Amino acid sequence: MSDELLYHVDGELVPTNEATVSVDDRGFRYGDAAFETLRAYGGTIFGWEAHVERLERTCDALSLEHGLSTADLRERVRETLAANDLADAYVRLSITRGVQPGKLTPQSDVEPTVVVYVKPLPRGGVDGESVWDGPATVQSVETRRVPDAAIPAGAKTHNYLNGILARTELEDDADEALLRDIDGNVAEGATSNLFFVRDGVLHTPTADGDLLAGITRSVVLEVAGEAGVPVEEGEYELEDVLEAEEAFLTNRTWELRPVAELDRAEIGGGKVTERLSRRYDERVEEVCY
Repeated sequence: MSDELLYHVDGELVPTNEATVSVDDRGFRYGDAAFETLRAYGGTIFGWEAHVERLERTCDALSLEHGLSTADLRERVRETLAANDLADAYVRLSITRGVQPGKLTPQSDVEPTVVVYVKPLPRGGVDGESVWDGPATVQSVETRRVPDAAIPAGAKTHNYLNGILARTELEDDADEALLRDIDGNVAEGATSNLFFVRDGVLHTPTADGDLLAGITRSVVLEVAGEAGVPVEEGEYELEDVLEAEEAFLTNRTWELRPVAELDRAEIGGGKVTERLSRRYDERVEEVCY
């Protein structure tokens, strides 16, 4: 891998300092774009099919008809990893509506802007290492999760203002913001999903609520079922999490990250968290290495 990474921008591999998009691009102007955060293990994109399906659901929610095939997108990702000689990496794939006149109403004819960028990550799987230095310090915030009735909660778009506002509330030592919905129920982190354990039962806010149900979250639910860990999805108050025996966050980069404390109350990981983390690593090892 060279010192300067190469990004894939509209079909061309270019050095980082040349990887640009137009100021008239709707992804820049309005956040009018879909994206996926992927992780490559041993050169294989873990959960590629699930990511592509969610990307298409996001594009459908935006009425963004980009006209790109799954094979085309996958080849761009493969080329970017190969050009940077990366097997284990963070990968972000973005599709914007492209350059259009400066009007809020989008045009039906789309020439999408497609960007793939990468950065190296440690090896994953059973012989891997965490990308985080330690368990997360989490803080609940006053910013509420945008309701699904306003912006589709399951759409993964470039508009991350909700999460940004939540993160601006954090104290200096906090790693993640925990958002609640407008009714006060716990929803998710700014970039993560939440799990907690009480009386041996794994709990997580329901995907029917105002949250983006992550693909890592889905894998955790699968491996929990395989491990015989009872699971409940529901609506929870902040106090329910504060009284938990264990808690952890999930996203594609962190995988499973234990919660050291929430609002200064100590929680930590535990046997269930460790068991599911091991199962997750085994799944990655089996699929990718």
